[in-house]
Amino acid sequence: MAQLDSSLAARSGTFKIGGQIEVNRLGFGAMRVTGRGIWGQPENKAEAIATLKRLPELGINFIDTAESYGPHVSEELIREALHPYDALLIATKGGLTRGGPDDWGQDGRPEKLIADAKGSLKRLGVEQHKLWQLHRIDTKVPANEQFDAVKSLLYQGIIAHAGLSEVSVADIKAAQKVFPVATVQNLYNLASRQSEDVLAYCEAQNIGFIPWYPLNAGELAREGSILDKIAKAKGAAPSQIALAWVLKRSPVMLPIPGTGKVKHLEENTQAAAIELTAEEFDALDKAGR
Repeated sequence: MAQLDSSLAARSGTFKIGGQIEVNRLGFGAMRVTGRGIWGQPENKAEAIATLKRLPELGINFIDTAESYGPHVSEELIREALHPYDALLIATKGGLTRGGPDDWGQDGRPEKLIADAKGSLKRLGVEQHKLWQLHRIDTKVPANEQFDAVKSLLYQGIIAHAGLSEVSVADIKAAQKVFPVATVQNLYNLASRQSEDVLAYCEAQNIGFIPWYPLNAGELAREGSILDKIAKAKGAAPSQIALAWVLKRSPVMLPIPGTGKVKHLEENTQAAAIELTAEEFDALDKAGR
């Protein structure tokens, strides 16, 4: 297995977000550095901080968070561990509400979206968000009002690039009429393939596709499966093979596996060094479909 050094994540290749900001394709999702139910402080803050500090040492320079993670806790921990973010892209999101552990709501009113983005500036300690994403299109608020709020954030210079999360191709096309869409963040992994059409559209448009929950392999990870056989042959964990498959799936793919533990982070990052043959990739693809 590859050395755990600052070149490791770079082996995943690079992508330019918005055609401008180059990052290593293997990123990090900072949702799980918070407490249980993505609520409050982590049970082991020292471990969470150590995990965040380890990111640049492994070559991970793209970190995804949200004002709703905690809420606010994830952004605050990122600042404590990594500010002033030399060569790091910290992407955040707004538009959700929190009522307690595992309790999520939507609020896409323009004033809420703008307040979320401004609040995140203060918590992260930055003058501008390089990438800010609409966490969900709120079905209770006209979509164009939400898109106009994003356009306003871009116009004011509060954000440099904008993205969407959990959207359809039609949603992306509607948003593109109002502002340039730099990234799309949808559920996608070896076992969850309902966003194939969105991925294809993102590839055609050179939009970064950020799959959340990228490690999941579901039933494919069972003993004796093709995933299990390939993992054993390569001396890797099934989750590492699943992540290597996601990376190989598309050049616009920016997976963000998340954890609050250094050991798990290092295991995940090693997936960047796993090279699947065309035959292995196709066999996994067929099983995943």
